[in-house]
Amino acid sequence: MNAIDFLTQQHRELEDRMDELMDADKTSAKAALLARVGDDLTVHIASEEQVFYPAVKARRTQDVLLESLEEHLSLKRLLADLLELDPTDQTFEPKFKVLKEQAEHHHQEEEENLFPQVRNLLGEVQLEALGLEMMKLQDRLLHARKSPRDAVAAETEHAAAL
Repeated sequence: MNAIDFLTQQHRELEDRMDELMDADKTSAKAALLARVGDDLTVHIASEEQVFYPAVKARRTQDVLLESLEEHLSLKRLLADLLELDPTDQTFEPKFKVLKEQAEHHHQEEEENLFPQVRNLLGEVQLEALGLEMMKLQDRLLHARKSPRDAVAAETEHAAAL
């Protein structure tokens, strides 16, 4: 699948899952949905940072990519905080709402600013190859011994390098 289409599809899926969590009534449902959101968001960010961003790094995209990496750092910090909270904690829902809003803002910026530039820089064959590489990385991360979300706390000190 084309890398841009793959990332855009994941944006919608993450947003839908976050909506589900916001609407969930039971604490157990919120905890399960947070685990799923945490894993999905973590592997999505990892594939962007390790595969997509380095592949599309160019003079015309560098500013957007650097901002995106800072946004990733903010998302990781919020996610790490949430993973430490019980869903019944009074700060859980407000913190999750901030995570959701920041994720949606990040998705919108990528889709409106970065992805059109990348379409102009790379051909369809390159985008397909990137999509496949990201899918393989995400599959590897999702099927590792530990849950991907368990590593996020260790990634909250600095933004990833470009």
